[in-house]
Amino acid sequence: MNKHAGSERNLTLVMDLYELTMAYNYFKQGNKDQLVYFDMFYRKNPDNGGFAVFAGLQQLIECIKNLHFSEGDIEYLRSLQKFDEDFLDYLLDFKFTGSIYAMKEGTPVFPNEPLITVKAKFIEAQIIETMLLVTVNHQSLIATKAHRVVQEAKGRPVMEFGARRAQGYDSATYGARAAYIGGVAGTATVSAGEMFDIPVVGTMAHSFVQSFDSEYEAFKAYALTYPDDCVLLVDTYDTLKSGVPHAIEIAKEVLEPMGKKLKGIRLDSGDISYLSKRARAMLDVAGLTYVSISASNSLDEYLIRSLLNQGAQLDSFGVGENLIVSKSSPVFGGVYKLVAIEKNGQIIPKIKISENTEKITNPGYKRVYRLFENETGKAIADLIAFYDEEIDCTKDLTIYHQSDIWKFKTIEANTYTVEELQVPIFEDGKFVYQELSVKEIRDYSMQEKARLWDEIFRLEFPHNYYVDLTKNLLDFKIKMLEEKRK
Repeated sequence: MNKHAGSERNLTLVMDLYELTMAYNYFKQGNKDQLVYFDMFYRKNPDNGGFAVFAGLQQLIECIKNLHFSEGDIEYLRSLQKFDEDFLDYLLDFKFTGSIYAMKEGTPVFPNEPLITVKAKFIEAQIIETMLLVTVNHQSLIATKAHRVVQEAKGRPVMEFGARRAQGYDSATYGARAAYIGGVAGTATVSAGEMFDIPVVGTMAHSFVQSFDSEYEAFKAYALTYPDDCVLLVDTYDTLKSGVPHAIEIAKEVLEPMGKKLKGIRLDSGDISYLSKRARAMLDVAGLTYVSISASNSLDEYLIRSLLNQGAQLDSFGVGENLIVSKSSPVFGGVYKLVAIEKNGQIIPKIKISENTEKITNPGYKRVYRLFENETGKAIADLIAFYDEEIDCTKDLTIYHQSDIWKFKTIEANTYTVEELQVPIFEDGKFVYQELSVKEIRDYSMQEKARLWDEIFRLEFPHNYYVDLTKNLLDFKIKMLEEKRK
């Protein structure tokens, strides 16, 4: 793990105040050490897509490792006049001693399944809530959006260009990280390159071209400085009458005599489809068939798809604001809910009830399995089970809808295999997870997405993937609902 990845920062007070007021109540009531179980999950895929990409785990790990209250933190909390000195003394010696289980970062995930499960003392589980949610919600949102954009580029590289439109410094840096996990080829954000070893890209802005007496002089200066990596921005004045002709001149008059080749041109305004076709024709006539054409300017997955459907002659894309803030769907609705408490060694399931059916939680300490069809190797469904339930692939398996009990599916014995999705991250406060580089996470994510059916990837009306319950869990959930109703 890169030394700059966040371990030097104390983010403990990145929390809602009610985490502390609840923790104080647990402390005063004497149940601060009671073991509890929380699930982090989300209810709806961004952009009404078919799935999301789980991201942000590495930063959460660093936050948990560094979780402590400094003398300055305690002094600030004292100034709020909401807590007594005994509680503040307790916080001064605070550290996380619980267990965390989570999906592997980069895993494609689905609504209403636990991405993270926390088993910890009441106060510890409560204090990490906001930190956990803000970390996972942000990066999962951007990784998911990046996947959608990259998917529609149909194999053409996508570069993340969004730092200047990001909502803060961390959003720019960690958003670039998440975008790389989601599939982009590189980022313009240098801090992300340094921290996470992500390829960095970038050439020039219009101001560079404007700073010279002529466009030709600007292009020549850049070509002489970067002869091996020369990409020219051709739309400062007039793309077809000035920009592309000058780029051709630079290729012929400056680079070729040096034994070098013009790498590419970039279009950042105008009718991108039309201009790319005309530019391609001009480059080809000049014998510059090897010169690539990239496009930027407020692109998203839908505009990229439209451009390619129009036959645009584009080889790569730079995507900024619509990616870095997931402009079309800017919130990843992850929540953190109490699902069980432990008393005298017995796990007692808890349930949240709502008039909105989709907000009723699945009670208890649980596992999440992914079922794969033997014949194709593709994922059939995810299955949520009680923690002590094992799945026997040599037997028929019936899985049940989370709320509509008449919806179920039976999978025949010996036609499927199962993989447990959550893995231990911390156990009794000890870090036990094998850390991966961001590139390894990205590769893993691509590998796991390839195990999903193509229909799940549709932008519009994607296949509704099953996230079902075992019979035991469904029956227990219904029983709890009936008891609460009475």
